[in-house]
Order: sequence, then C-alpha cells, then structure tokens
Amino acid sequence: MIAAAHKLCANPILQRTVPSGGIPSCRTEPVDAPSEPVISINLGDVLAKRAMRNPDIEALVDTTSGRRMTYAELDRAVNRTAHALDDLGVRLGDRVGLLLMNCTEFIEVYYGAAKIGGVVVLMNWRLVADELEHLLRDSGATVLVFGAEFTPVVAELRDRATTEVQCWVCVGANEPDFASSYEALTAVCPPSAPDIRAGDDDVLCLCYSSGTTGRPKGAMLTHAGQLWGVLSTSASADDFHLRDRYLSVMPLFHLGGINPMETALYAGSTVVLMRLFDASTTWEVIARERITSGLVVPSMLNALLTAYNSSIHDHSSLRYFWVAGAPCPVVLIEQCFAKGIGLLQSYGLTEAGGPGTMLGGDDALRKIGSSGKAYLFTETRVVRPDDTQCDPNERGEIVIRARHLMKGYWNNPDATETAIVDGWLHTGDVAVTDEDGFVTVQDRIKDMIISGGENIYPAELENVILGHPHVREVAVISQPSPRWGESPLAVVVRTNDSLSADALLAWCDGKVARYKLPRAIEFIDEIPRNPTGKALKRILRDRFPGPASP
Repeated sequence: MIAAAHKLCANPILQRTVPSGGIPSCRTEPVDAPSEPVISINLGDVLAKRAMRNPDIEALVDTTSGRRMTYAELDRAVNRTAHALDDLGVRLGDRVGLLLMNCTEFIEVYYGAAKIGGVVVLMNWRLVADELEHLLRDSGATVLVFGAEFTPVVAELRDRATTEVQCWVCVGANEPDFASSYEALTAVCPPSAPDIRAGDDDVLCLCYSSGTTGRPKGAMLTHAGQLWGVLSTSASADDFHLRDRYLSVMPLFHLGGINPMETALYAGSTVVLMRLFDASTTWEVIARERITSGLVVPSMLNALLTAYNSSIHDHSSLRYFWVAGAPCPVVLIEQCFAKGIGLLQSYGLTEAGGPGTMLGGDDALRKIGSSGKAYLFTETRVVRPDDTQCDPNERGEIVIRARHLMKGYWNNPDATETAIVDGWLHTGDVAVTDEDGFVTVQDRIKDMIISGGENIYPAELENVILGHPHVREVAVISQPSPRWGESPLAVVVRTNDSLSADALLAWCDGKVARYKLPRAIEFIDEIPRNPTGKALKRILRDRFPGPASP
C-alpha cells in the first residue's frame, strides 16, 4: 500500500527558495538533488529533545480513545507519521491538510509533518464543503488527513475534483475506498528519527483566520516564530512546569489550541485531550486527571460556572483557567474568584502567533477587566491612526511586535502589507492603557458603532447587559438609523422568559451614558459563535438588518 501510495503521490525533490530580500520562502521548486540547509529550530525536533531528556514522563492522554503515551512513545509515533508522510511524497514546503478533532493523531501529524518540512493546513471541521474547498484550494494542499466521521464531506470534496489533493488519508475504522488508512500507513513505518528538513523561517503551518467578516486568510506561522511564541508564553506564566497537567479542550485547529499545547509539550507537561467541550464532563476530567490548567474562551467559562457544583466537583488541583479569545466579562471574573477559581487572562490573535498581553497573579483582581501587560518576549503599543502613541486612557489600536508574528498571509501580499507596517502588526482591536501600563482591549475597530457622532463600543455595553441575573449571553450589533446614522441593537439569550425588553433597558439605564443604550433588544435562543467562542455578528446583522427604532 505504501509503495502504491508513494507512486501515486510522489513529487520532485524540493528545497527552499530565497527571494532577493534574503528571507526564505515557503514556496518550493524542483531541483536535481536535496540541499542541506543549516537548521537551528525545528518544532518537531524540540519534541524529540524533550523525549530524550524525559522519556518516561506522561506526555499525552486522549480522554476519548483512552490512549496514554510517554514522551518517548509520542516521539516514536510522530516519527512513524513523519516517515509515512514522506512515503506519500511530502517534501519541504508541501501542504498537508489536517481535518481532525482533538485526538492523538492530530498531534502525531502536526509534529510529524514539522520534522520533514511539511506545512500543516489547520482546518476547521465545523466548516461546510464550500468553505473547506476554499482552504484546500487556497493552500494548494496535496495531502488531506481526515477523521472517519468527516467522510461524507471529504467524499464530496473529492468528487468535485477542484483541489490539488492527491492523497486522501483517513484516521479511524472503515476508511472509504478512495482513502488510505492512517493506521495502516504508520504501522509499517520505523520509529527512528527522520531527516530534519525544515526550520527557522520555514513555514510550519497555515492557520486560517476565523472568517467572522469574510473569507479566511491563511497566516503563515514559522518554526522559529512558534518557538518564540512558546518561549514568550512559558516565560510569562507560572503555569507550565515539568509534570504539570494541561487540559486541551480548545479545538487544535485554532491557535488557542495549538499554542498552549506546544508550550505544554515544550515544558514537559502532560497534555490531556478532550475531543469536544462539555461543561459537566470537563469538571469530571479536571478531577480525574488532576488538571492544573486549561485554556477556555468566555462562553466556555460561563458554561463551566453554570454547571459547577461544589458538592461534587473537585478542582483542588486546578491553579487557574486561562481565558482568551475575547474580553472576559467582569461578572464572570468575579464569579470565578468567589468560587476560589483563579484566572489568567490572555489576549492574542492568530496573526501574532498567539501571545499579546497577559493578566494574572496579584493583578487579576486589582486590575480586573484589564488584559494585562505584554508577554515577556512581546511588545505592544496603543496608537492613533497616524501611529503615534496614545496617552493613558486614550482609545487607540493595539499593535504588536515580536519574533512570533506571522510571516504574512499566504498568497496575499496586499493583506500582509496592510497588516504589518514597519514590523508592527495592526490588530484591528481597540484598547487603552492606564497609568501603570496595563492594557484593556475593548472591542474590534470594525465593530465600533458611531451614533450621532459618538463612538459606542459594543463590548462595554455587553458587559453591562451580561451583569443582569437573567441574561446568559449577549451580542451588540449596529443597525442603520435614519436619525443617528447607526444605533446599537442588543441580541440577548435570557435564562428567564419573564424578562422583557423594557425591563432590561430600564436595568441598563444609569449604568452607561444614555446615548450608549440600545435602541431595541431582541431575544433569541442561541448566539451564533465560531469555534473560539466569538459571536458571529455578521450572521446577526443579516438576521436583524434594521432599520433601527427611531
């Protein structure tokens, strides 16, 4: 099977090309013989070194399959996967699509491709065929590794014959006729280390933006960049130590899943994988596996706090939750500390390779609501439209400079030039700094509502509304207003059907300036969100187009 697959999928030997600017490109071209580039950083090799130093420490626990692997066992499994991908013809710079839920095989493919220079295309398994087709076509992936549960959508993609995928590899039993079995491919491969072909500025993965406002763009994250992100994360928090136990419940196709997983394995911690998030199950896993930390988004934290029962849930091993993906409402922070649950709040984004700012320790309550200060190997500023530094408490755009920034957007130099200016990543997020240098990220620039010439930041209003005891979720959007230009509309999920729009508006009155109050409130059963918990406001705008109430 391997020989046949290799014959079908083999490509010419490839090497890096270096453009005139001297920066290695992730594009590749055929040559007559393999080159031997000098390599100092390869993320897969970092895992191998951890396995060499601490072979017997438990590296991975898959709560769905029940598999448990030491670092030595994980590294050998990664090596088998690397050899299998090599047999399929994956060469330096070739893109490998990865359509898997959180599982052991995800990590094997991620690190295996890293070792031999493949570029992993992280694919959101919640997407439909048209969206997945865009990722495959945009990236030019030639191999797709997918879970058996996604066979119907993958079969549709194959039948369309619009992508460059030549090799289809299925993880799980009963693979379709058109696909090779991942288990069979890796079982016959040796556990020995493959030749390391990539490193430094070579692209490790394409992580596509969430696409909340349009077509996702692929952020090119490099080996060196990801290691700098790991170092910045590890140096800025006291949460990743040898033999700690990190709960990986965020989807690994997102950087909020990838970055802390990489950091935990770098530090010699144990990564405990959950396939899907469920609040009650999460508390059970925390107690059973003696979890010390885990990253969640605010909507997940809200669900965890709602499900928490002190008489049955043991969180004595848990130092704190990381909260990221969106500003954490103050009411959730207060609820956590009231229950004796610590929080470490983190702000970052895909294009930054992860780290931005962090708040924790003694500052968590003293600076409640803040996003903290820059990670140790990260620089942040809040600037005006002309890129001059804002004064304390003056709103501006947060910009980030660091070695862990993305290399750029894949096949999109115009978007790259707009996003990264003079080495600074423009995030599109509104923030302020206080007199002590603490950053508070308030909203997205594009979500800001201008009503009668006044700026209204939805996150501020959402925080107020979420404080009502009968409100579970809220998203504030703009509607066109013939009188004011724009007006805010609050879309609310309530916990008590007796709560009326008039009563909620009356409750908000006096908590924010009157011009910020929503003109109307709509009640729905669920706020549409992307996998990282961010409200999909474009869907809400389509559903409630306005015009606003006068």
